[in-house]
Amino acid sequence: MKKLFLGAILLALAIAGPTPAMAGVNISVGISLPPPIVFEAPPDVIVLPDTNDVYVVPDVDVDLFFWNGWWWRPWEGRWYRSHYYNRGWSYYGSVPSFYFDVDPGWRGYYRSHDWRGHAWKYERIPDRRLRQNWKTWRTNRHWERQRTWGVERYQLRPHKERQELRHQRQEEYKQRPEVQRHLQRRQEQQRQPGVRQPQGQQQRQHEVRQPQQQHSQPRGRESQHQGRPERGEAEHR
Repeated sequence: MKKLFLGAILLALAIAGPTPAMAGVNISVGISLPPPIVFEAPPDVIVLPDTNDVYVVPDVDVDLFFWNGWWWRPWEGRWYRSHYYNRGWSYYGSVPSFYFDVDPGWRGYYRSHDWRGHAWKYERIPDRRLRQNWKTWRTNRHWERQRTWGVERYQLRPHKERQELRHQRQEEYKQRPEVQRHLQRRQEQQRQPGVRQPQGQQQRQHEVRQPQQQHSQPRGRESQHQGRPERGEAEHR
């Protein structure tokens, strides 16, 4: 009797348990994280003209932006964000809305101190000052109204011209080989039934130890909604 009862239990477990093929259906697709950028001290930033308070670190070879309380960086056709400039990166599921306002030639303008034919007396902003003032500057439109981003005798582009530029930059961005590879991979994943798409993925690399002066980094709580736009961060269509 005991043998029959034990056999019935084993048979029920065999029927209810997933087969190896079924077990691999609902998996999370891994997203690799960008390599860390090592700084000896918190980096200075400059604010970019023709943008809604987009700051960039000019002294590194990779694009590292600060906007709307987050640090942002593209890598291999994907976008990542963090509350810290050197760690805690999470995958962001789309292109942030500020990016197509950024002039792709800004590095050349930075080196020549010239923004589209006008002297550009940009201001280097230390990390502490940025963290203390970015919200007030954004609310008051400080850089656009009071400083014209440091560009002498500068006039803002007409709205229609800015929209045309945004569209042009979007099309050029889509043609980048690394972006096309990423989009193709996402399309392939979406065609696989039952495979969950990647949400925000926290960076688990070892943190790079920084000098003592870096201990004043912001202690903002990591977002619990990684990979989704923040409130007030609607994408431009």
